Amino acid sequence: MQQQNTAVQTAIPAQPVTVERPLYNPVNSGKLVNPGTGRANLAATADQPRGTQSNKWASDHSKQTVLQQHCDFFDPDNDSIVWPLDTYRGFHDLGFNILLSVTAMFIIHASFSYATVPGYLPDPFFRLHLKNIHKAKHGSDSGIFDNEGRFIPQKFEDFFSKYADGKDGLTMEDVLKALKGQRLLMDFTGWIGAFFEWLSIYIFLWPEDGMMKKEDIRRVLDGSIFSEAASKRAGRKKTKAT
Repeated sequence: MQQQNTAVQTAIPAQPVTVERPLYNPVNSGKLVNPGTGRANLAATADQPRGTQSNKWASDHSKQTVLQQHCDFFDPDNDSIVWPLDTYRGFHDLGFNILLSVTAMFIIHASFSYATVPGYLPDPFFRLHLKNIHKAKHGSDSGIFDNEGRFIPQKFEDFFSKYADGKDGLTMEDVLKALKGQRLLMDFTGWIGAFFEWLSIYIFLWPEDGMMKKEDIRRVLDGSIFSEAASKRAGRKKTKAT
């Protein structure tokens, strides 16, 4: 007789935090097989078990980890090296003003460049080496990316299950709760990094109703939304100019 797939107990009333932050706990995972196993090159979720298939994103980026895909937009010459100017131009193309683009450039390259260098000496140009971008992972984050840059569907679903309060997206209030909930002791670098990352996502998406949609966040994480957004913005600028 085949054993039925039953849900696992993940909360106990005697410990309120386990009730307040429920985990993604499906009785039947459906099309999303082994949600706790990290996907090397697909940002797979319960709603999108095959990752991003539009515009052949998944097939065209099959040789990159999901974390590398997230950074791919900022590497226009595809040499796996992101210069500070690449980051500035990328943020500006996504709609960030000059001040925010410069700020993002300094924070990202000052914080993460050394972690990604192939040797022991710092990169004098503060470049990011995408081959080693997984080494730039910090604490107090969502845990959606593992230490090798793989995408863990369970962690993505857990994040929304814990902090979205049943909604199909996150408000800034939800994000602030998440930052507090994911915070690790004495991890000041991680706290700051997580705050600026989520602030950047919110500014980029800038939802009219104040809620960042779950699917948009997924596509930010695998980078598939960036080129599309930059093209739309360039088209609007061209239309205004004419």
